[in-house]
Amino acid sequence: MTLLAGEHVVEPVELRSVALRSGLVEVGVAPADRFHSTRAILEERRAAGLHGGMWFTYGNPERSTDPGRILKGARSLVVGAIAYYRALPSEDPASSRGATGQPAILGRVARHAWRDHYVELREALGGVAAWLEERGYRARVVADDNALVDREAAYRAGLGWYGKNSLILLPRRGSWFLLGSVVTDALVLPAQQTHSDWCGTCERCMRSCPTGALNRPGILDARRCLAWLLQSPGWFPREHRVALGDRLYGCDTCQDVCPHNRIGVRREQPPVADEADEPFVEVLWILCATDTEIMARLGRWYVPKREARFVKRNALLVLGNTADPRDPRVRAALHANLNSSDPLLRGHAVWACARLGMESLLSALRHNESDPRVLDELEAISEVPLRERFES
Repeated sequence: MTLLAGEHVVEPVELRSVALRSGLVEVGVAPADRFHSTRAILEERRAAGLHGGMWFTYGNPERSTDPGRILKGARSLVVGAIAYYRALPSEDPASSRGATGQPAILGRVARHAWRDHYVELREALGGVAAWLEERGYRARVVADDNALVDREAAYRAGLGWYGKNSLILLPRRGSWFLLGSVVTDALVLPAQQTHSDWCGTCERCMRSCPTGALNRPGILDARRCLAWLLQSPGWFPREHRVALGDRLYGCDTCQDVCPHNRIGVRREQPPVADEADEPFVEVLWILCATDTEIMARLGRWYVPKREARFVKRNALLVLGNTADPRDPRVRAALHANLNSSDPLLRGHAVWACARLGMESLLSALRHNESDPRVLDELEAISEVPLRERFES
């Protein structure tokens, strides 16, 4: 970073104090240079298909690795983090009751999506941006935006290192954090930071991934990542449906098993989830609700094309993996979706029926179906592993 004669420099200590008062739990600074090496990595992985169709920062690596595209004349990146980990209440989720008073069939939600934490993150970063603007600088907040690779910005700002699960891990805290930046034309000298890799020989995240999406340290194959597949449009890959289990949105497995996260949770003593948090969603409600109702409640999630049909698709898979086939509500939900006008829902309902051993519901569909994807599901059900029988 070139310092011009007489140029004013923002004191990083003062800026850090402002950032922490604004609500960030950690902050760092990096020059607003282009991420040349990151662009090369993104293009290489996209060419290899590892992005799995993910657009986000893969869509235009030239743009997402150049802070100057966000703010002309940018000099510095002020990168911040907020914690989103909440502990589950002591009450057993399995004891929950649905709207009818009967036992709920619950789909699990990844912790970052229990509530819209990005509102909190943007407000905190906005406090930093406002402070800079009051001093005559220009500043722009970017978070969860395909304009910038958040993890690389955080790495360059010294917030942490890349873990083997491809996430940024903060020293003594772990990876339960959302990241964002303030791009500014202010000159803020970064403090000296080290990027020690504290993962060492540990490979728990890699060994625990349900689909083997982490087959090399730090490299995620999005084509196998349940978190991404739940956000992807189209048909959920048949070979990964059983591994999905009760996951409705997101997957926390690689973070749950990380020793740094466990240490961080013990140190920080995170708050317990409250009524604003939604760690589970009743899948039968999803399958009965209107699209408008689903998006009104779950619109904070990334839903492909903002179409609720993809949330229902996920709910059908959770139903097939977790429901009791003797439950009349399950039969009614599957019957309704087998008769849906949407082939996506009919096809995933076919799989759920086969998974639960309820192929008797498919007789009418076998005679009347014309969609090739649904017909393909009907032909493949002999390969669907049956759920273990429920004890009487």
